[in-house]
Amino acid sequence: MSVVKVGLVQMSCTADKAGNLAKAIARIKDAAAKGAQIVCLQELFTSLYFCDTEDYRHFELAEAIPGPSTDALAALAAELKVVIIASLFEKRAQGLYHNTTAVLDADGSYLGKYRKMHIPDDPAYYEKFYFTPGDLGYKVFNTKYGCLGVLICWDQWYPEAARITALMGAEILFYPTAIGWATSQDEHTNSEQYDAWQTIQRSHAVANGVHVVSVNRVGYEQDGAMKFWGGSFVSNPFGRLLFKASHEEEEVAVIEIDTGKTDRYRTHWPFMRDRRIDSYAQITKRFIDEE
Repeated sequence: MSVVKVGLVQMSCTADKAGNLAKAIARIKDAAAKGAQIVCLQELFTSLYFCDTEDYRHFELAEAIPGPSTDALAALAAELKVVIIASLFEKRAQGLYHNTTAVLDADGSYLGKYRKMHIPDDPAYYEKFYFTPGDLGYKVFNTKYGCLGVLICWDQWYPEAARITALMGAEILFYPTAIGWATSQDEHTNSEQYDAWQTIQRSHAVANGVHVVSVNRVGYEQDGAMKFWGGSFVSNPFGRLLFKASHEEEEVAVIEIDTGKTDRYRTHWPFMRDRRIDSYAQITKRFIDEE
């Protein structure tokens, strides 16, 4: 399919895992009622963003994938005939955990999962304590409504991840995300951070000639110390915003995307044609020291 309707679910979360899942299901139904064929949820939508502290109790939030959450979402996908992109805390084995996104096709079938490759470790984002880096490589998923690429939050800062996923055939890049502002920050810093976050992802759309969909959580967490900045958006293949959510409110938006435009953009701005793949070997080095 060339023209597809993509649903973005931007919501706040609580400490009630079952309640968050029920809320997400209600929002997916809302998106489907508005015509969505693909619905993307934010990163780790079944819980608060627990990586603000290093606390062993939080490992109890993890689950198998496939598992109870994907089972519930698979039934919903089949009922509504929508593709669902669901970011979850995966328990792979005892003592082994990943930040993982599952993809359910429109007939309810489980298509597979992508494990987050780039794991941050910053104040209030202590993800290395919880998550083992992904070992499945970059992934695309051939769904009823198109070939989708899925990356997760911190992955969005890396052009290599977007490029490889696009080269694998992704027609749309999806980024489930959880990122916010410390409430102690000034407005200039907030604006600069959000603009950088949006700009880098729009640049992936331009460089690869594909649409980009980024879905972030919203609301105050960490006892009010963190305000997740929402601002979920859709970019066309030349970086133009087709939609931007607010920084304050929960939203369910449905945006029409024409993936058939990829060929026109890639033909008129032939970045893919002019890639010098023979000159890129150094990109696999950690750093290039002068000799």
